[in-house]
Amino acid sequence: MTRLLEDLRTIRRKDPAARNVVEILLCYPGLHAQWFHRLAHALWRMRVPVLPRLVSHVSRFLTGIEIHPGATLGRRVFIDHGMGVVIGETAVVGDDCLIYQGVTLGGTSLSPGKRHPTLESHVVVGSGAKVLGDITLGAHSRVGSGSVVIKSCPPHSTVVGIPGRVLEDRPAEEQKPGHELEHARLPDPTARAITALHDQVGRLAREIAELRQRPVELVLPRGASQADIEAAFRSIREGEDDARATAMELVSGAGI
Repeated sequence: MTRLLEDLRTIRRKDPAARNVVEILLCYPGLHAQWFHRLAHALWRMRVPVLPRLVSHVSRFLTGIEIHPGATLGRRVFIDHGMGVVIGETAVVGDDCLIYQGVTLGGTSLSPGKRHPTLESHVVVGSGAKVLGDITLGAHSRVGSGSVVIKSCPPHSTVVGIPGRVLEDRPAEEQKPGHELEHARLPDPTARAITALHDQVGRLAREIAELRQRPVELVLPRGASQADIEAAFRSIREGEDDARATAMELVSGAGI
C-alpha cells in the first residue's frame, strides 16, 4: 500500500494533467505497466519459468509498454504516456526517473550478460530517444527527444543528437525540479556548428576584402619575359576558377 501511494503521489507531482486519484488509477498505462512488471519481476527472481514473460506479454498488450521481467526499476519512476516504450532485460532504471513515450532502453550485444543501459537517479529521457548498450547515464542527466545515445555520460549532462553528444553541464538553476521538463531549452549542436561556420566565413570575407585593397606585388625571376608574366597571372586565375568549381560541386551535391 505504501508503494501504491508513492506511485500516485509521483504522478500527481510530475503530471499537471492528473486531476484526481481515480483518474490516475484508471487512465495511466505507465502506472499499470509498472504494476504488471513488479509481479513479473518477482516471479522472474524466483526463477518461475514462462509465467513472468507471459505477465509481461499481457502488460504489453494492455498498455503498449514492454518491460522485460528481468529489468530493474527503482522507486518513483514515471513512464509518461508510455506507448512504444521498450525496456530490456538487463536495464536498470534508478529512482525518480522520467521516461516518455517511444523510448527504447535496448541492447547492442547478443551476450547474455549486462547489455542494456543503466539510468541513475533523476534521469529524464525524452520521447523517441534510444539509449543503447551497456552504458550509464549519470544522475540528473537529460536526453533530448529523438536522440540515439551509445556512450555513457556524467551526471548533470544534456545529451542530444544522433549519435548523442554530451553538451556542457547544466547550470545550477536548471538542475532544480521542474526544469527537466523544458525540452525547448535543450541546446542544438547543429545550429551551434552552423553559427560557428557563419562567423568564420564572415571573418574570412573581411580579411579577403582587406587584402584586395592592398597593392599586389608579383615577384618574378630576373630577366622574365612578358610571356612568363602572363603565364603567372593565368595560373592565379585558374586556381581561383578551380576553387570556385569545387565549392559549387559541394553545394550542388555532386562532390559529396
